[in-house]
Amino acid sequence: MPAIVLIGAQWGDEGKGKATDLLGSRVDYVVKFNGGNNAGHTVVVGNEKYALHLLPSGILSPGVTPVISNGVVVDIEVLFEELDALIARGVDVSKLKVSANAHVITQYHRTLDKVTERFLGKRQIGTTGRGIGPTYADKINRVGIRIQDLFDENILRQKVEGALEQKNNMLVKMYNRRAITVDEIVTDLLSYAERLRPMVDDTALTLHRALDAGKTVLFEGGQATMLDVDHGTYPFVTSSNATSGGAVTGSGIAPNRIDRVIAVVKAYTTRVGAGPFPTELFDESGEFLRTKGFEFGTTTGRPRRTGWYDAPIARYTARINGVTDFVLTKLDVLDGLKTIPVCVAYDVDGVRFDEVPVNQSDFHHATPIYQEFPGWTEDITGVREFADLPKNAQDYVLALEAMSGSRISAIGVGPDREAIVVRHDLID
Repeated sequence: MPAIVLIGAQWGDEGKGKATDLLGSRVDYVVKFNGGNNAGHTVVVGNEKYALHLLPSGILSPGVTPVISNGVVVDIEVLFEELDALIARGVDVSKLKVSANAHVITQYHRTLDKVTERFLGKRQIGTTGRGIGPTYADKINRVGIRIQDLFDENILRQKVEGALEQKNNMLVKMYNRRAITVDEIVTDLLSYAERLRPMVDDTALTLHRALDAGKTVLFEGGQATMLDVDHGTYPFVTSSNATSGGAVTGSGIAPNRIDRVIAVVKAYTTRVGAGPFPTELFDESGEFLRTKGFEFGTTTGRPRRTGWYDAPIARYTARINGVTDFVLTKLDVLDGLKTIPVCVAYDVDGVRFDEVPVNQSDFHHATPIYQEFPGWTEDITGVREFADLPKNAQDYVLALEAMSGSRISAIGVGPDREAIVVRHDLID
């Protein structure tokens, strides 16, 4: 059985939870391999809506083993808050496994994230202030705290002392904040240790054995390709690798174990936070997409920036990730539009770019070149077969497929769990 990577094709919030849920009944493990509680997704199960931030969305699927692997940064307080909220609603969370090598978000990471962002002024990048970036920075600087450190107080105290020696200098001398004591950090982290202990695992070994045993493993990326720290719109990116390559380093499985790469892409485009966005709309069309698509961040509540579908970005995603299948979401949001523009290329100072410019300045100044497609008036939320979609909706999907670099295998046509049209099987 396969190893499948599921990633976002744009700037996040594409509806990856729906795609995960579509696969859920045939998946044995769902692995979160990057990011932290800065990336939220909403999953609708029947009449119940679940907003998840740190947990893999597979935790809602009975029989699935959810895994938080080594590439994730974990705010343990948030982890337990999410678990308790699910337990209160009758969800079985007993199978959750957390990598011993995952790094831990502490109070000082959250504090530094917020004060440094404010200090940037007009150069702010739109961080959620949840300590994600500073925790990854400590990981790379080799002064991070890992999950396994919580089970050896001496090692934990030594690591916290080393980290705070530098960070307190920054907080007090640069940002005029109070110093954080070693005892308050150690005491806080140790308070979680015993509850956390049964969940902690050598997840890389567990996943390797699962694949050897013929299990189906889904690797679920947080954020999206255009927010990847290497391949996104740097510096307006997240702090981790949200692309398919990140599934390898972020979980400890080998590249040749990956069988499928599924990219989730909206039928239009959204973005939260600062950074270039060529198709962004500032008129009533943008407000229409925001209101009808309920485009507000799951984690932050911030209104999302909205724009039309960007085909060069979809092709870029297909190339970077080796996409085998796209899942197109929120097609129903476009119901009722007379015409639907699609960005097919960019104009940069009179020069046409058919692909995403490699130069940051060019992308920042890119204006979209649009091709318009006729819309449809029908409500498509009850459709379950591609042939039953309005002709113009079918033509729109087929046009996007031809422009985007890989086949569109499934189409989301509404917020409900069952509101999806499957054209090609995502596993077999």
